[in-house]
Parts: sequence; structure tokens; C-alpha cells
Amino acid sequence: MLLTSPTVVASIALLTVAVLVYRTVKSPLWKVPGPTVSAFTSLILKWHELGADRTLYIQALHLQYGPVVRIAPNEVSFTSWAALKEIYCSGGSGYEKTEFYDLFTIFGRRTMFTTLGKTDHAKRKRILADRYANSNVMRGSAIAGIQERSKRFIARCTAGGLAAHDVFCRAYQVALHAYACDCVTHHLFHPEGTDSLRDVHDEEMMHQVAADDSFQNRLVSFYAPTLHRLASGILNFWWKPRETPLVEQYVQQTSKQAEAEPFTLLSRLREKTGDLDEVDTAAECLDHIAAGIDTTGDGLCFLMWELSQPRSRDIQQRLQAELRASPDAPLDQLPYLDAVVLEGLRCFPPIPMSLPRYVPSGGRVIDGTWLPAKTIVSCQAYSVHRLNPSVFPAAHIFNPSRWLDEDGDADRRRLMFAFSNGGRGCIGKHLALAEMKTLLRDTYSAYTTTPHASMSEESMAMADQLISSRPRDQKCLLHFEPLDSSSVAGLEH
Repeated sequence: MLLTSPTVVASIALLTVAVLVYRTVKSPLWKVPGPTVSAFTSLILKWHELGADRTLYIQALHLQYGPVVRIAPNEVSFTSWAALKEIYCSGGSGYEKTEFYDLFTIFGRRTMFTTLGKTDHAKRKRILADRYANSNVMRGSAIAGIQERSKRFIARCTAGGLAAHDVFCRAYQVALHAYACDCVTHHLFHPEGTDSLRDVHDEEMMHQVAADDSFQNRLVSFYAPTLHRLASGILNFWWKPRETPLVEQYVQQTSKQAEAEPFTLLSRLREKTGDLDEVDTAAECLDHIAAGIDTTGDGLCFLMWELSQPRSRDIQQRLQAELRASPDAPLDQLPYLDAVVLEGLRCFPPIPMSLPRYVPSGGRVIDGTWLPAKTIVSCQAYSVHRLNPSVFPAAHIFNPSRWLDEDGDADRRRLMFAFSNGGRGCIGKHLALAEMKTLLRDTYSAYTTTPHASMSEESMAMADQLISSRPRDQKCLLHFEPLDSSSVAGLEH
């Protein structure tokens, strides 16, 4: 037949390619800097996502092409404050989220994090925001629970004397993720929060969440649902599906409990039963647990590793001096502690991933570049924090003192993207900061931390999970050495 002749087939293929090339070069995105291949296909980007190095790939593109980079035929990444402000802050809460967030629905329901439209997000946020306000986090039983769990963590780390302890996340060993889990579930469910630092069953439940490696599997199901359905057995061999039955059971049962302390999120959700049913409540709580474990646990892990390095010895000593000199000071009156935490979040953002949004109807100009409606645009904290040298000079150096300089303070703080920005920024920011500062104060007012001899920079290199970051070898062995009276005297002079 004529349609099957080699000449006709070749002609059709050639015409198809010609149309693709014509549409690509006529697209407004054609002139956006970036590798030529990214104008024609998103496969390279997806390959890096599946290889768990999307963040570093985009960072490399920005280093090569500048603050505006086309990373796929319909996707552009930015690093400037002008772009960040437009995408995430314009109109109060920025542009609408993309379907990428469908990956994070729970029990088939949308949580505040996964709502795509601004109206639905604002409605859910109004329900939840009260319990995450700093005034609620820092008072009474709320902060007392964090302080108690911090002391439990340190007691476990120091029970074996000077032996090294894994502060990352290995089952049945000391882990910052256990501390983070106990803190967030305390804030959600007290008195029914977990006790992962002392209870083996709770620790196993926590470990299911913290050690979850299912993201690549979920990416395949999102990008190629038919392939995922037909080849799930093979895919599951390489990339594990999400399996967190223990925490799902815990949340479903606990969220139905009759009573919860007034400061908890559950108490607030119970006030809004007309807006949320039991499944919505359980989904929201489980989403907060997963987010709370990874962000605080990962952030503290990388920060304590950095503080433990010989190059950061002076920084650790200065922190110890401040903490020892003001043992009863409120957390917000310890400026160097605040600087250390901010610099840790800048250098090691717990969520390094891009936060994708759609350009609104009519198109928009972002950082001098006009883009049509439905273009996917984003910033990623990893690059924003490293590629604005006028705001963060010598950005590759861990330097908490930069946050003590009043000159440029406003610019630094508005470019701090670890908790996102705008109306859809992280609602748990104050809780996370309270957990981090409490544990760091309790640790470095009494101990010096140093790395175990087996640890290396390579073992602590960032393994990009898109929605979280973890050490490549998934361990962080540190020694906790008590500060003796002579060393303390030296710190205070």
C-alpha cells in the first residue's frame, strides 16, 4: 500500500520533525537560555529526577546559563529575588501549583500542601494556621514537649560515653528523625504523640517514613501511568512503592481519639468537623508528620555535621559561649544561635527541590522574560541560596556571622527560601525552628560534637530525594564530648 511505502513513511516522519522544529523555534521559550535539547524534550530532566540528582543538574545549568534557564520545553527555572517574588508572592500567594503536587495526595485526599488553587489553599490554611502560630508553639505544653524530647535525644546520644552515635536515621539507633517525629506528633496529638526515642515500635514506625525510597516509583506512575500499571512488578524491584502501614494505622486511629490538648492541631481540626471529615483529618495529619520528620531531621543532621568539622571549630565554640553565658534566655534572644540555624538552612535546605507553578492566564514577565500562560516556572532553594553573590558573598562557605550584619539583613531574609515564600510558604516554620534551636541549645551548652573517623565529606554528600535531602551513605556518626569546666572557662573568655 502507498501509506506503507518507505518513501511515504520517511516523508511523514520528516514532516513531523519539521513541524516540531518549527513550533519549537517559534515558541517564546526558544530564546530563553538553556541547553538546546531542553527545548525539544523533557526526557533529560526526567532522567535526572529518576537518578535523584535533579537539584544538582539544575544548579549546574544555572552556573552555565545564568539566573534564567529553560530546563524543559515548557519549564523555566529562576534564581533571582525578582522572579521569586513574582512567582510565589504576587497576589499574596503567587501562581497556582501544577499537577506535580498530585504525587503527594494521601488517602486519595488533597491536604493543604497538595491543594492546587489559591482559594482552596487559603480556606484550609485558615483552619490550620492558628496552631502553628509562633505564640502557640512557644508556650506552655507545646514548647515543654519539645524541650522534654530534646533531653531524651541527648540522653540517648550520651548514654554510651564517648562512643559515636548515628544521628541520622538507622533503625533502632539514635536518630534526629526520631526526635523530629516525637516533636511533630506531640504538636499534632498530645497526649497521644509517639515516643520513637524510647519505644522500639514507635521507632520502627518512624523509620518507615524517614527511610521511604518510593519517590522514583511514584514519578513513573505520574509521568507514565500505563507503563507503571503494566510493568509495576519490574519497577517495584528497582524502585520500591510507598509502604508506610504502621504510620497510616497510627494516624487513622489517633486522629479519632476523643480528646487532645488545646494547643494541638487535632483539637483545631475537631473544631472544624463541618469542613473536614475523618479521612481529611487523617490525611492532613499524616502529611504534617512526613513533612515534619524529613525537614527537621535532615536539616539538623547536615547542620550538626558541619558544626562538628574542624573548619567549624570556632563557630561551635562561639555558639557554646553564647549558650553558656545565657542559659535561661528565650530562644529569640540568642542571636548567634539564630544565625547558626539560618546559615544551616541556607547551606543545607531540607527541601532543595523546585516548587513548580503555572504562569497565569495572559502570560507574565518574570525577571525580564515574558512567558505565556501555563508555562511551568519555579525556583529551588539550593540555587537561590548559592547564586545571589551580592546578597550571599562566598556562598559556598558556612558563615553564620553573615546573619549578624545589619547591612543587607532584609535582602538576606527575603531570599531565605528554605520554607518557601509568600502565602503558600511552610506553615510549620515556627515549629521547625523551635525544634532545631531547642536541640542545638541543649546539645552545645553541654557538649562538643566531633565526627567519627569513618565519616567523610563524600559519605555526607547530598543525596537528592527532591522532596528531601539526605546523606549519601544515610548515616552521620558523631561523638558527644562533655564540656569540662576548663573548656567552658576558655569559651567564655
